[in-house]
Amino acid sequence: MSRVGPRERMRYWFDKTMSRGTPALIAWLGITLVLLIAIVTALAMTLAPDHVDDNPLSVAWKSLLRTLDPGTMGGDQGSPQFLALMLAVTIGGIFLVSALVGILATGLDAKLTELRKGRSRVIESGHTVILGWSDQIFTIVGELVRANEGQRACITILADEDKVQMEDALHARLPRPGKVRIVCRRGSPTEPTDVELMQPDEAAVILVPVPAADEPDVHVIKALLALRNRRWTKQQPPVIAAIADSPNVAAAVLAGGDAAQIIDAKDVIARLVVQSRRQPGLSAVWTDLLGFEGDEIYMRREPRLVGATYQAALAAYDSAAVFGLRHADGSVELNPGSGTEIRADDELVLLAKTRSDIRLAARPAAMIESAISTAAHHPAVVEDTLVLGWNDRGPTIIHLLDRYLPPASTVEIASMQVDGETIASLGVLRHLDVAVTKCNPTDRLSLDSLAPGRFEHVIVLAEEGMANADARTLVTLLHLRDMKERHNDGFAIVSELNDDANRRLAQITRADDFVIGRRLVSLYLTQLSQNQHLGQVFTELFDARGSDVYLRPAVEYLLPGVEANFATVVEAARRRGETAIGYRRQSEAYEPPAYGVALNPVKTEPLSLAAGDRVVVLARV
Repeated sequence: MSRVGPRERMRYWFDKTMSRGTPALIAWLGITLVLLIAIVTALAMTLAPDHVDDNPLSVAWKSLLRTLDPGTMGGDQGSPQFLALMLAVTIGGIFLVSALVGILATGLDAKLTELRKGRSRVIESGHTVILGWSDQIFTIVGELVRANEGQRACITILADEDKVQMEDALHARLPRPGKVRIVCRRGSPTEPTDVELMQPDEAAVILVPVPAADEPDVHVIKALLALRNRRWTKQQPPVIAAIADSPNVAAAVLAGGDAAQIIDAKDVIARLVVQSRRQPGLSAVWTDLLGFEGDEIYMRREPRLVGATYQAALAAYDSAAVFGLRHADGSVELNPGSGTEIRADDELVLLAKTRSDIRLAARPAAMIESAISTAAHHPAVVEDTLVLGWNDRGPTIIHLLDRYLPPASTVEIASMQVDGETIASLGVLRHLDVAVTKCNPTDRLSLDSLAPGRFEHVIVLAEEGMANADARTLVTLLHLRDMKERHNDGFAIVSELNDDANRRLAQITRADDFVIGRRLVSLYLTQLSQNQHLGQVFTELFDARGSDVYLRPAVEYLLPGVEANFATVVEAARRRGETAIGYRRQSEAYEPPAYGVALNPVKTEPLSLAAGDRVVVLARV
């Protein structure tokens, strides 16, 4: 081994100090400046004593001024030795000050670059942490801003994306956040050291949406493991996560532990498609229920109603709509029987615009008996359904239709992505007869060969395996509209879209309903972030065995054109074992943003419904 000399050791030590960054460089400049002034001061007092003071500090001060301001030597007079020393210290000062400016500029630029990387720690408390980035982030953040409108709140986002690009995208897509601060940091949501940047111990809630990545569920599960395996200094905040593929839900539940609520995105979207197929227009109701822009779901104890019946609670509020009870054990009972007694530890589940609107009326609104219709519900009939397009939610949709539809109903699946094995993969079906046709739904000749007019319902699924899935869906919908108008067909169309921005474009197709699955899952995720108890409510609503949301014909509740009020509608629904929470006007079905839906109308205001209108009710099948 070669011997290392003192010179090499000194150079190695010098290189190490220089590599420590801007502070070390400034320190070396300071040392050089002190040495320069000290040498010049000593030489001036030795070589030109007649031109300097006897005090060395005075000479050093004048030398320092010349290093900082070269113009100071302009008035110097004296011997050649003195002038040469002042020139030397001035020239040295020019180099040192120039180097200092360069170092400071470089250091500032490096600091700005570091800040742009978003690697600094978040110092917040009571904030919302979002782990991951996808198109859903705009819906989630937008809803969180609405939920915290007028309040001081903080939303923090950790994603493996450029910090500035994330901030620019949020600024371009979202309205002004008001008092809500949005903080972005760059890092991997699956890396524990990066998660620490978000101050998770102080967070109010942690959201893990489906990321924009290959095998997104793997990333979600790893993020849940990173959260569960960290050492929490305080009680772990609630974790709300979405899983894209149903078979991965069990693994996510194990990874998240007791603190996590897992949303099965595939199952939720499939149920919304099926419910909208049965009740066109239902997606607008769900958007209102899940969003923060209109009415919201609250839970409230009402001591004055303890001992009263659910029937009395339905009429107790003028500007809030009761539709269920939450019991002390956490279980939720939606649309209970009219005679169900309200206990002291029960909470009312209700709709209201704000908490301040939840107040008991001085007296129940008077209903108009003469306006109540006695028309019977239409019984379930055998129906034929055409499914255009196919994706991984298709099998779930078929099994849900099999549960809802009466025996001898048929479903025909037409897509380029299906074959004879598709039917075999569906397993045993009790009520449905399923057929498969190889077909390109965007091709007019192929659609004509299917004869859509022989079906009562058409479902258009987003073919996610193909590029521009929404664009293909729009083309298919335009073909279907033209076919309906040409042949005067009466089939109802329910379409699935991925991007909410395409809904306005799709309005021209005059489809009966659009299900924006990703947006609705994002709204669901956001609702749970604000109130984890709502998970039981939504589970009950999505469960086919519980109370579902229906859009029933208004003529079954009110006589067409007869003026009444919503209290009358509530009473008419109660007599049928249902809970009315709103209505939909068919004349406004294509007008955004509500698409004719009005939830929780004031019970005392005059109301008249036409024959084509619908009443939004909670009822069992």
